[in-house]
Amino acid sequence: MNFTDIFIRRPVLAMVVSLLIVVLGLRALAGLPVNQYPKTENGVVTISTAYYGADAATVAGFITQPLEAAVSQAQGIDYLSSSSSLGVSTITATLRLNYDSNRALTEINTQVNSVRNQLPPQAQQPVLTVATGQTTDAMYIGFYSDTLPNNNVTDFLVRVVQPKLNAIPGVQTAEILGARTFALRAWLDAQKMAAFGVTATDVSAALSANNYLAAVGTSKGQMVSVPLTAGTSLHSVDEFKQLSIKSSNGAIVRLQDVANVTLGSENYDFNVAFNGVRSVFIGIKVAPEANILDVAKQVRTTFPDIQGQLPSGLTGKIVYDSTDFINTSISEVIKTLVEALVIVTVVIYLFLGSFRAVLVPVIAMPLSLIGTFFIMLVLGYSINLLTLLALVLAIGLVVDDAIIVVENVDRHMREGKSPMQASLLAARELGGPILAMTVVLVAVYVPIGFQGGLTGSLFTEFAFTLAGSVVVSGVVALTLSPMMCSRFFKPEQDTGKFATAIEHVFERVHNRYQRILRSVLKTWPVMLVMGAILVALLFVMFKMSKSELAPEEDQGIVLSQVVGAPTATINQMQTYADQIFKVAHDTPEYAQLFQLTGVPSTNAGIAGVLLKPWDQRTRSAHDIQADLQNRWNGIAGAKVVAFQFPALPGASGLPVQFVIKTTEPFENLNTLAQQIMDKARATESSTTSTPT
Repeated sequence: MNFTDIFIRRPVLAMVVSLLIVVLGLRALAGLPVNQYPKTENGVVTISTAYYGADAATVAGFITQPLEAAVSQAQGIDYLSSSSSLGVSTITATLRLNYDSNRALTEINTQVNSVRNQLPPQAQQPVLTVATGQTTDAMYIGFYSDTLPNNNVTDFLVRVVQPKLNAIPGVQTAEILGARTFALRAWLDAQKMAAFGVTATDVSAALSANNYLAAVGTSKGQMVSVPLTAGTSLHSVDEFKQLSIKSSNGAIVRLQDVANVTLGSENYDFNVAFNGVRSVFIGIKVAPEANILDVAKQVRTTFPDIQGQLPSGLTGKIVYDSTDFINTSISEVIKTLVEALVIVTVVIYLFLGSFRAVLVPVIAMPLSLIGTFFIMLVLGYSINLLTLLALVLAIGLVVDDAIIVVENVDRHMREGKSPMQASLLAARELGGPILAMTVVLVAVYVPIGFQGGLTGSLFTEFAFTLAGSVVVSGVVALTLSPMMCSRFFKPEQDTGKFATAIEHVFERVHNRYQRILRSVLKTWPVMLVMGAILVALLFVMFKMSKSELAPEEDQGIVLSQVVGAPTATINQMQTYADQIFKVAHDTPEYAQLFQLTGVPSTNAGIAGVLLKPWDQRTRSAHDIQADLQNRWNGIAGAKVVAFQFPALPGASGLPVQFVIKTTEPFENLNTLAQQIMDKARATESSTTSTPT
């Protein structure tokens, strides 16, 4: 007796196996995370060092260079990049794909500490931060007011809003962008300082000496205990104004005599705006292990409560949510999955012509797909665009096993056997072929899962999901499908008029094919020559065809990067930002825009033009990008580049970037770089992007 006989003779056993597949699959479906792409760990370690008052050349020579030399010795670094600007050194270490970011952070920190004594004494302690997974913020929440200054807005966000967002599970950090943290600013007057004989060092020493606080102990009596503190800290603007800087010939020089003392902000070199209105943003970074869709949903659930606590005159709004595109993409793939199931069902019915015959593959298809979710859970996968794509492709594979069972059972029934006998014989005959088909298909897709690099990381889940669906399909075809045929089929089944007509058409095609095949075999040398020509053309066409890792997708947003002159101030950059907003606002597909000016350096900035929903516009994001680029090119004094997010994770920055190295002076390097840029702009692709 063949092992398939037990499932046909004992239908309860076959049903139990199938129900077990359904239960495990549905339970796995409820527990699988939902992401845009398979998980890839793209770690970035940033080393920021402040050296207030130093120019870019000094920062590069005494801060950036020794730190870069030390950091480059750490393991796991793919490449280093750095920028040296007025008073700030920033080194970015991009780690190799899926390298342990915690291990890299420890090694880099050790290397930084090894050269800490080589840095200037006035330089601040280097600050190391690590970002894993998505390096850009998943959401931006904007807060703006026509009545409250940004100092007060920032203070409220720090005390009330930021803790609530950080407490949401899955939020790695809620960072405040464009903050105006309260700080006392003493704007020194050079002429008054010269008149009183005061230097900036005198002012700095006086501020340091009068901002001291220490806990000296506790005074304890019989009944009372009083804590004691010794401090010289100042608490108001007036107290700082009266601060004694220097005594000369009995006259006291106070801070207000040589400086304009105000209560301002720590930093004025970073602005953010929403739809052209100065704002303060909170960026939501999602933890690497968290489900970005769940985090975004919880933020949106919490946000109405935050809005209810905002002071009068302060408005908050979610200005950007990256999960909108993810949800739309997943919905489209699920829609395609359902459409594929329906189309396959209709085609099977039209060609089999019997509801009873169609019932077997129609049940086998969703059963195989549901069982695949359990395999995905065991392997630690997620529901993402690539695994859903694998399920869409699997529909055509999993239905084949059930169809050949139905066809073989039908063949035996036409020879006069009963449904039970036909099912037993058909299952015995197909046990080996189905097993061979399953092994072959698994062998075809499994090697994709063993590729290295970004391709392997992304398509491993695709390959094993597809292979898993084939395995489940084979189990269903050997257990449930023959049992259903033995119970549902009748000795004489309705074939249907359409199926009868199709049979006649197939018969005519079969006869014509036989005649053509006989004539072709008589001239087989011609066919061999034609085959060789086709194979040669295949190689030529492959070389001539364009290639890319993934096609560009319309994600509903066009980004821009603006770079001004090296000496540009934040006010100058803000004029460019205003022009960028005006151009974007005049675009018909414009929905809203967020801007960050002064990042990553004072003379740079980025912006995101959010477009109307896909069903409300006729132009694609690619066409809109080209249009915006052409109009942004008219902004004098700044270089504005329009680009989009990469189609696949792991890439960042502009689509095309050049790295030019030299040991000669920077002036020569700049001349050569300008020549390369001029030639790049002269190419046909210059209408859509500007090289950098």
